[in-house]
Amino acid sequence: MRPPRPHDDSSQPTTTDTMIQEYEPESAAGPADGPVTGSDSEPGTEPDTEPEATRRESGTAESSRANRGWWDRNADEYQTEHGTFLGDDRFVWCPEGLDEVEAELLGPQESLRGLDVLEIGAGAAQCSRWLAAQGARPVALDLSHRQLQHALRIAQDRPSGFPLVQADAGQLPFRDGSFDLACSAYGAIPFVADPVGVFREVRRVLRPGGRWVFSVTHPVRWAFPDEPGPEGLSVASSYFDRTPYVEQDEEGRAVYVEHHRTVGDRVRDVVAGGFRLVDVVEPEWPAWNSQVWGGWSPLRGKLIPGTAIFVCVRED
Repeated sequence: MRPPRPHDDSSQPTTTDTMIQEYEPESAAGPADGPVTGSDSEPGTEPDTEPEATRRESGTAESSRANRGWWDRNADEYQTEHGTFLGDDRFVWCPEGLDEVEAELLGPQESLRGLDVLEIGAGAAQCSRWLAAQGARPVALDLSHRQLQHALRIAQDRPSGFPLVQADAGQLPFRDGSFDLACSAYGAIPFVADPVGVFREVRRVLRPGGRWVFSVTHPVRWAFPDEPGPEGLSVASSYFDRTPYVEQDEEGRAVYVEHHRTVGDRVRDVVAGGFRLVDVVEPEWPAWNSQVWGGWSPLRGKLIPGTAIFVCVRED
């Protein structure tokens, strides 16, 4: 289910990182968390041997450290591979290409002016840059330092002036009631072991009535092979198997982790996090989109959903 491992490294950040605010998670891995891998790999480097793909349990600390390392290593290639599709200042929700300009899941564009908005799992902050252009005051947060360096690279040509924050989504470094809106386009949520904990943190930093909108891989996709062709159209595993997908090195240390939740799980998580679910959007594959993005493709997109977007409002 993970994002595709791209192959071109021509687009690399050259700016300094003095504008990135860094916050390290306070908690350490406990005995139940399993082995933990560090996240100090050089950008663009890969483990010495091809990781083993498996399904096994993975706790909060292990998942966070593994995914931070993966995104730091792969950020350069990811932005090269998908940067054109994502744009420098567009708000694209998913590989289907649903754009916030048309979807207005955060509200009418004119209503965004003057609002404080938190983007979680911002990557190179393309969505935050679009929000700033609408007159909002975004803050772009990501676990990966290297992803945020790409935000600085883009800012060289498109200055924006909003804060970039490196922090864990489960420990948001903001005061209660700091934001009017929060959003995440495939950021953080698929990769965390405790989504309810993240949702409660999002609720904490939102003001009363604040909206929280996030997109994830559609849960039904977990029953199918992560392949864009015909082989990806036959059920291969149980939809109800919540065991995380883990890539681990030869010593059993996780280097990438993704967590599966069913649709019902996601709904219950939203409610447990203190939100009211307003809508679930399942974008259809548009005729204009001919790209293949990992397991997402026109062939599969015409037959089964690839993305689920949850629109939530903070309950007071």
